[in-house]
Amino acid sequence: MDNTFLSQLTNGMIDEVETNRGNSFIIVSYSDCPRCDNPDQTIRLNIGSNTVILDENNNRISPRDLQKGMVVNAAFSNATTRSIPPQSMAFVIQVTARPLEDQVTVGRIVDVDRQNRSFTTISDGNISSVIRFHMADDAKIFNSFGRPMQFANLVPGLRVRVRHAAFMTLSIPPQTTAFEVRVVTV
Repeated sequence: MDNTFLSQLTNGMIDEVETNRGNSFIIVSYSDCPRCDNPDQTIRLNIGSNTVILDENNNRISPRDLQKGMVVNAAFSNATTRSIPPQSMAFVIQVTARPLEDQVTVGRIVDVDRQNRSFTTISDGNISSVIRFHMADDAKIFNSFGRPMQFANLVPGLRVRVRHAAFMTLSIPPQTTAFEVRVVTV
């Protein structure tokens, strides 16, 4: 196949999805460097009536099924605008992975490890509900009024609502990454 009019990206992350009646697009971050961890390119892929969109099982899906955080492979036109980000017409978009869903846990802090920026909670006094949360670098912490607070202000006894990753380690206690912590009551 002659690829002079075709560009491709693999393992791009959807940053934004816009779907209207006849005007849909996605903004995708991707890397030209296969061994690099951080995406260094962004492109807006315009979706037309001839764009083929496939899920992980190669079933056709609608532009409305695309979500922020999905990982995609795409084939698109070499003709791009000079805008920021550049725009191009998408021919094929294939979803290869869906975003992990966040989960929420409410519990009382029983231990804080300031050196490792982590804390442990227990829910309803049930020993089997103990979870150790490691704070993500960009995690946010809010007091009971919704105002930002510092990690240093988390102390045992605080009741918190933690938005965290869906995965947990098989250790005792299970551990996961916290994205947001809100104090519920003191």
